[in-house]
Amino acid sequence: MKNNLVAVVTGGTGFVGSHLIDILIEKGFTIRCITRKTSNLRWLEGKPVEIYDCGLFDTEKLKKVLDGADYIYHVAGVVKSKKPEGYFTGNVETTKNLLSVAVETVPNLKRFVVISSQTATGPSLDGKPVNEETICKPITTYGKSKVEEEKLAKKYMDKIPITICRAPAVFGERDTEILIYFKTFNKGITTRIGFDKKTVSLIHVLDLVNGIYKSSIEEKAVGQTYFISSEEYYTWEEIGSVTSKVLDKNPVTIKFPHSLVFIIAAFAQFFSLFGKKAATLNIEKAKDITQRNWICDTSKAVNELGYKQNISLEEGIKRTCAWYKKMKWI
Repeated sequence: MKNNLVAVVTGGTGFVGSHLIDILIEKGFTIRCITRKTSNLRWLEGKPVEIYDCGLFDTEKLKKVLDGADYIYHVAGVVKSKKPEGYFTGNVETTKNLLSVAVETVPNLKRFVVISSQTATGPSLDGKPVNEETICKPITTYGKSKVEEEKLAKKYMDKIPITICRAPAVFGERDTEILIYFKTFNKGITTRIGFDKKTVSLIHVLDLVNGIYKSSIEEKAVGQTYFISSEEYYTWEEIGSVTSKVLDKNPVTIKFPHSLVFIIAAFAQFFSLFGKKAATLNIEKAKDITQRNWICDTSKAVNELGYKQNISLEEGIKRTCAWYKKMKWI
């Protein structure tokens, strides 16, 4: 049932963005999706979505797309780049242009939601979960670009109602980044990074987009930042145990010392210079995955938004693996 509200979504063709669009369809929004001419529209096929392939730098076309919008969900971003400037162009300059057009074009905007990342804050260095008050100490260029994106958004908070949502590691149906973990596990092999115990916040994509939506309709969320995450923290041993149960596999575990991870990353990064795509594993990604604790506190979202984790680790892995099998990805 239509609600006569217009939502503009960037990054709607991707993993998180496409699931957010599914929720907005359920809520009855008229949805405008900003894409690029090269975007793969497979997750939007057959859905009631208006496609605008103008990208985020065509100011005149953006004015037409944003005209009359009630909500803007800015999900698009660059997570892999060969050069540092690629992260800042894709995560800061695009956001700046979108915010500028929104201020000029949509005086009655109800909310502009910026999807950020736990990498903006950085890992937990003392073993305690980071929260919204933790001083940002990003350890990668990607994380630094997300900090700059957040700073930029805060400069516009006196002009339009903005909410920032930070996501931890995300998994679920349609994901291609964590897919390799499940593919190798299903073949009877799993890996561990280092010999220490590592703990992560890990959220199923449906919980994430539910939290993003709640942040956009809650009035007290204007001008605020929230971690939208799992309320539980997991070790990779726990994740492996659940995956083993779901896939009915008892894989061989191969442990990679941190030094070897960095060597492999260095080679992958070097050889990517000769290809079109940035390496999935590079030196900065190696910094990421060798940290002991990537955990965040979601109490603020729980208390102020009424958010809660609905999908347990086991249910999430069951759903994800069932979907991968249906798609013949594993």
